[in-house]
Amino acid sequence: MSSTPIDQTVLVVDSETDFLDWARQQLKASGVRVITETNSANAFKIFCLEKPDLVIAEMHLRPAGGLDLLAKIRAESPNAMVIIMSALGTTQAVIESMKLGAFDFLRKESLPFTMKVVVDTALKAAAELRSAAPVKPALTVEQYHDDIVGQSEAMQSVFKMVGRVAMSDAPVLVTGESGCGKELVACAIHNYSERNKKPLIAINCAAIPENLLESELFGHEKGSFTGAATQRIGRFEQGNGGTLFLDEIGEMPLAVQSKLLRVLQEGEFSRVGGNATLKSNVRIVAATNRNLEEAIAKKEFREDLYYRLNVVGIHLPPLRARTEDIPLLAEYFLSRIAQKQHRPLLQLSGESIKVMQAYPWPGNVRELQNTLQRASVLATSDVLLPKDLPLGQVTNSAEVSDLSASPKIQGTAPTELTALQAPTALTVEEAARSLFEALTRENGDRELLPWVEEDFTRRAMELSNNNQVKSSKLLGITRATLRKRLERLGIRGASSSGE
Repeated sequence: MSSTPIDQTVLVVDSETDFLDWARQQLKASGVRVITETNSANAFKIFCLEKPDLVIAEMHLRPAGGLDLLAKIRAESPNAMVIIMSALGTTQAVIESMKLGAFDFLRKESLPFTMKVVVDTALKAAAELRSAAPVKPALTVEQYHDDIVGQSEAMQSVFKMVGRVAMSDAPVLVTGESGCGKELVACAIHNYSERNKKPLIAINCAAIPENLLESELFGHEKGSFTGAATQRIGRFEQGNGGTLFLDEIGEMPLAVQSKLLRVLQEGEFSRVGGNATLKSNVRIVAATNRNLEEAIAKKEFREDLYYRLNVVGIHLPPLRARTEDIPLLAEYFLSRIAQKQHRPLLQLSGESIKVMQAYPWPGNVRELQNTLQRASVLATSDVLLPKDLPLGQVTNSAEVSDLSASPKIQGTAPTELTALQAPTALTVEEAARSLFEALTRENGDRELLPWVEEDFTRRAMELSNNNQVKSSKLLGITRATLRKRLERLGIRGASSSGE
């Protein structure tokens, strides 16, 4: 933690004074001011007076437990950084801690390996939060009249086109990458047209099998095919007087394309299995993320249908081409999230906006929305920092590291022992050197072999779900030797059942 500012303060709360002495030594070596306390009531008073950058509290405290202390601290200061620790990291304890807003949950036995890394991360987040300048929303969610948002020149051109075509009945083809918001453009065209009193019906042409798509569009008569137990009214009839949005039109089978072309040319169609000629007055808006001209060259899309659909073309730019819209879009999504979840409105730091504007957003606006949704669920403060934004991945690198190295995230041990992967790139000499360096750095007053024996034994028991047979195999000792070691080290809760 050499990068930690020297003016940061950590409050450590634990009923064991030996642990407090150890924690003080570990943290002081990193230039951090350390305050220790054994009583949770006194700890809360200290927090209110000192306003420490980080609190590390044991689960089992008196007069109130660590979770109660966490709740009081977060009520006093919603952005407070609190780490809960316990010798027994039960599923319920971990979940309750994170639910109450803990920054992290640490298993005590793993602290020699994880404490410095997690504390450094927490203190860095606390420093960023203090220095972050929240960007106030330009508009509230009530001030957005449409779900399609943007102030960039590219989006202004889209809005102008929507306004021009809204009052006509000309077919519109909306193009753009997946996730750009093509359906929102179709909704805007319908809402600003004279057809807005009639329905807007959307069909995803890629999601409906070919043998059902024709029936979905045009309907069918009773008994026209197996399973047609009753007459069905198709979307063209249901949408009469309104707008029919054909999403992913590029995926429509050629046979259905021919029948759609006839409707566009003559305004007439027949139900599947029927003889009657029906008419429907619908306005067609189609959308695709495919290059239809290339599809025409490959004989995958009808050229005559393309020109019928593309009377007016509107192209939606990808989000990476209009990064100036990202702050406004982010504000809009955060406002919607706060309103829907009945939570306070989260704000973005200026640095977070810079990070988002530098990211290419391959998933476009949909990815931005999902990213902010996830960030709002996992946020531990009312200002979203860059660390809260998992750009381009399900979990960020820190979480991946935790999953592979820290028992606190793994939860309960696996029911079956999986094969351990040997670190092929690490020689015995390198491993020994690393252990001696760790001992010097973190446990200078202990001997290597007893330290390694205890830690390896605990980790073997954890990996084997406390099964002595599997643990003894991992450690290369007999079960009798393991039992004696467990008794000597005071490790309880072990099962002696065989495989």
